[in-house]
Amino acid sequence: MAESTPFHPLTAEELQLLSELRQNAPAKVALPITAKDLGERISDRLTALVGSWRFIIIQSCLLVLWIAANIWAWAGGWDPYPFILLNLVLSFQAAYTAPIIMMSQNRQAELDRHNAANDYKINIKAELEIELLHQKLDLLREQEVRDLIRLVTSLEQRIASLQGTQKSRRPAKGRT
Repeated sequence: MAESTPFHPLTAEELQLLSELRQNAPAKVALPITAKDLGERISDRLTALVGSWRFIIIQSCLLVLWIAANIWAWAGGWDPYPFILLNLVLSFQAAYTAPIIMMSQNRQAELDRHNAANDYKINIKAELEIELLHQKLDLLREQEVRDLIRLVTSLEQRIASLQGTQKSRRPAKGRT
């Protein structure tokens, strides 16, 4: 039989913390936080769009079309070979998209911190609940051992009393 870990009763602080965690029920509080204002909703949607394969494919097609249209219409092209206008458009897109993506990432980091805090509370609560269950099991085991000792003692006393009465009932040898 494997040795169990030493008995460690919960301290008063641990019991108080467990009581508070039971009241808070962090597992129920861990709902995702929705975007509060229009800017947060726009940044989340734009980040979801820009970070998708659909956007990459559409943008790549538009770039190829832009370049092809300007190369074939060499004489009347609105953006000749070094494609300075295209470079300006892409720089403009990057200049506005990057901060919006960062806003969305900052909000996601805040959500992650909130979820991590809830996970931490849930882990502490689970640990304390398990420790409390261990205490209850240890108390039950102690009670069972006491009951078994009492039963064995009672049986030994009965056996001794029965053996004593049997000795007194036996006739002595040589007497008849």
